[in-house]
Amino acid sequence: MADEGSGGSGSGGGDGGAGERTVALELERLILDAPRKYTPYQAARAADVPMELATRFWRAMGFPDIGQSRALTDNDVIALRRLAGLVESGLLSESMAIQVARSTGQTTSRLAGWQMDTFLENLTQSVEPGMTRAEVAYPLTELLLPELEQFLVYVWRRQLAAVTGRVVHAAEDNEITSGRLAVGFADLVGFTRLSRRLEEEELGELVETFENTCADLIVGRGGRVVKTLGDEILYATEDPATAAEIALLLVETLAKEDTMPALRVGMAFGTVTSRMGDVFGTTVNLASRLTSIAPKDAVLVDGELAAALEQAGAVPPYVPEDPAGHQAEGGHPFHLQPMWRRPVRGLGLVEPWLLTRSTLGD
Repeated sequence: MADEGSGGSGSGGGDGGAGERTVALELERLILDAPRKYTPYQAARAADVPMELATRFWRAMGFPDIGQSRALTDNDVIALRRLAGLVESGLLSESMAIQVARSTGQTTSRLAGWQMDTFLENLTQSVEPGMTRAEVAYPLTELLLPELEQFLVYVWRRQLAAVTGRVVHAAEDNEITSGRLAVGFADLVGFTRLSRRLEEEELGELVETFENTCADLIVGRGGRVVKTLGDEILYATEDPATAAEIALLLVETLAKEDTMPALRVGMAFGTVTSRMGDVFGTTVNLASRLTSIAPKDAVLVDGELAAALEQAGAVPPYVPEDPAGHQAEGGHPFHLQPMWRRPVRGLGLVEPWLLTRSTLGD
């Protein structure tokens, strides 16, 4: 570790670099709430956990190998002991404990990165003369840390309650990890080309607007945001009609944004495997392929979702003789039009359906 006594507060003439390092160390101590004093081996031994298992836990949480650096704290020992205790008590298998560590690490890593890169950066833009960003960040972090910690626990409990409710109401155990869902991808058209023309700040604002707008619409209508990929967002719902409403709302809402590129959405309905908050399977792959062939500002759905919408009474009954595919009649919120069949790599011949709002009143 660096010499804790060097550099003062960073205001000593040419000693600013050492001062900033000192403030950074103080900021780290504030966040960790414990001094670094253990090597990985010592921490594993103090937790009474085999070194091999401790290493697997640390890597799963997203922490790199540090050799024999004395960089771990009492809190690291406690965390190891708790995870190992869950395994020893039989509440979790070793593989499940690894999954808990990995899912928690991946989620909080992204959260911490966002908070440091965006939240604190915005708060410390106006640095007072003679003070570094690190010196301004310390008192802000001291005030915010307990509040953000409590808010994190609150949101986690609310999310856990919502997921638990879905699990309890599942008809069978396999519905928990392999249930039928409507899966949708919303993708910004021409984003790569646009990113070459925009400044980094403008591009960041565009992505933030896209993600925030989509997330609010999806969650507000009862869907779940699975993940965002910059210019693309993946969402899922249990109800096909809800998925259709979300897709059309996304297209309609973003079309009103002058600075936003066109949007295209692809959706599919079927069996989906859920792992660590993500979704996998043929249904997800099909939704992705439909997105890639969807026209601008349009929504394409697969045959399973089209059939589910018809069964739910959300679209008129399918009439093959009708050029539009479904008869135009009132009382249905959506309309489906069959598109040309085409082969899709890895999925065979696919017949997409163009989803629009019904033009006739109820």
